[in-house]
Amino acid sequence: MKGYRITFIRHGMTEANADGRYIGITDLPLSSEGAQALYDKLEKYEYPPAQKVYTSPLKRCKQTVSILQPNRLTVELPELVEMDFGDFENKKVSDLMDTDEYKAFIKGGLDNPPPGGESLRSVVNRCYKALQIIISDMMYEGLTNVCVVTHGGIIMNMLSCFGVPKRSPMDYSCDFGEGFEVIVTASMWQRSEAFEVLGTYPAHEQVQPYSFADIDRDAD
Repeated sequence: MKGYRITFIRHGMTEANADGRYIGITDLPLSSEGAQALYDKLEKYEYPPAQKVYTSPLKRCKQTVSILQPNRLTVELPELVEMDFGDFENKKVSDLMDTDEYKAFIKGGLDNPPPGGESLRSVVNRCYKALQIIISDMMYEGLTNVCVVTHGGIIMNMLSCFGVPKRSPMDYSCDFGEGFEVIVTASMWQRSEAFEVLGTYPAHEQVQPYSFADIDRDAD
């Protein structure tokens, strides 16, 4: 059975990330420290070349591609953009924590967007659409090893919603320039719209092995 391997990588650090600001759709470049950290990881870890790279169109992701997967065939997918935080964009938690709007937002929920921003339901729908595009493209072109460079929130939602083993979004948080590796087969995706999470990337510790026989049971 043919397996399709996808590596999800979070972009490098920006100045806003270092400051602890919300930067969903704000199009900031990597900071000099963020770019250097990626080069340092290239020296320390192995980042095998992918056959194709799918990336968020925001600068911080495209610059990450140029460092970690240079000179690769690259496709920009708007569906991979981070959540739109609306009125919270470019603000710190300390600036927001005493406001009624922020207190309401952190209660969570699929249909509880920040003021002027995007709901989690919309983000999940975009994640699903992006996965459909990527997996269909891999199957059509016969690609077996691709890379997806996107944002931390997108990775957490993709893996918690469509990955097995089933884990909370925070279990799939990752550092800059790092992420997770998954594998999917045509039958897995068509039957359960699920993929198997193999482990962290570049490998530090492995997610507990999962049996393909359990996919239908846990993908409900």
